[in-house]
Amino acid sequence: MVALDETPSTVVTTYFSSYDENYDDGPGICEKDEVNDFGSWFLPTCYLLVFLLGLAGNVLVILVLLKYKRLRSMTDIYLLNLAISDLFFVFALPFESYFEADEWVFGTRLCKFFSWVYLTGFYSGIFFIMLMSIDRYLAVVHVVFALKARTVSYGTLTSLVVWLVAMTASIPGLVFSESVSENNRFTCRPSYPKNDLKWKLFIPLEFNILGLLVPFTVMLFCYTKILKTLWHCRNENKKKAVKMIFVVMIIFLLFWTPYNIVLFLQCLHDTGIFEGCRISTILDYAIQATQTLSFFHCCLNPVIYFFMGQKFKKYIRLLFKNNIFYRTFCKPCGLPDTFHSELTVSSRTQSTSDEEAL
Repeated sequence: MVALDETPSTVVTTYFSSYDENYDDGPGICEKDEVNDFGSWFLPTCYLLVFLLGLAGNVLVILVLLKYKRLRSMTDIYLLNLAISDLFFVFALPFESYFEADEWVFGTRLCKFFSWVYLTGFYSGIFFIMLMSIDRYLAVVHVVFALKARTVSYGTLTSLVVWLVAMTASIPGLVFSESVSENNRFTCRPSYPKNDLKWKLFIPLEFNILGLLVPFTVMLFCYTKILKTLWHCRNENKKKAVKMIFVVMIIFLLFWTPYNIVLFLQCLHDTGIFEGCRISTILDYAIQATQTLSFFHCCLNPVIYFFMGQKFKKYIRLLFKNNIFYRTFCKPCGLPDTFHSELTVSSRTQSTSDEEAL
């Protein structure tokens, strides 16, 4: 969870790294007032934008899945849980935005809670993207086994396991985050045992390993096998579905990898491998920029579904057409009066339905 930690030199803090030292760069102290001023307007603006876009987009995905898709496949279960993960992720952003603009006024309990929610949303999101890759792998490479394994029951069970693992991995955020008064200003930040570098390094390394290294390894294996199989396959439905999930994975890597790299560099900085005022300031700016970029990721999955899924566009139109505002003001627009839900097309098998994108 991002936080702003003001020491006598006014420096920036993230949930993962506490810039609590004054760095000497020659005879003077490393001042970071510009970093602090930049974050005080840049971060709140971006957080509120991410909150609004992420909330609207993922709520639409959930409504479409529940009302029209009816969760009839393992893929639908994972898509629903991915949208819920993104909502977890954006839930704390209005509080965080107020904090960055002013100070943390919500107390230690909410500080712990929102830190835990943020991490849970992140870990569960990447785990569900990983499960969707495995789901595609089974559907394309192991078709016979997939008929038995890719069921709603197994999808629900694996989703529960993912949530349990994500919540467990997020416990450090619940334990160490505290509301602390510093220089007449309350902040929400991790507070580790004094001079204990182990936890300070463990948190970002856990983030790197569980949030990038392990999922990327699994995804790379799955899509390597999928591409080899599809090279000799002319099933266009399978190719379309794989393409959508592949784009979801690539977008995730593009938006989260820079932040993971900066966190790793911050670990090296904390251990003294490299230091100095200039490096510290550059890392401050890099963390603000890359973390903000990573936050926008939770807004993109609904956009991917909309532009790559013909059905999703149809369901969105239907969803808006059936609300009272449309009926009152837009009835003369001339859109078709009816669309058919997937429930009306009962002759299609689950495997065929799953091969198509939203």
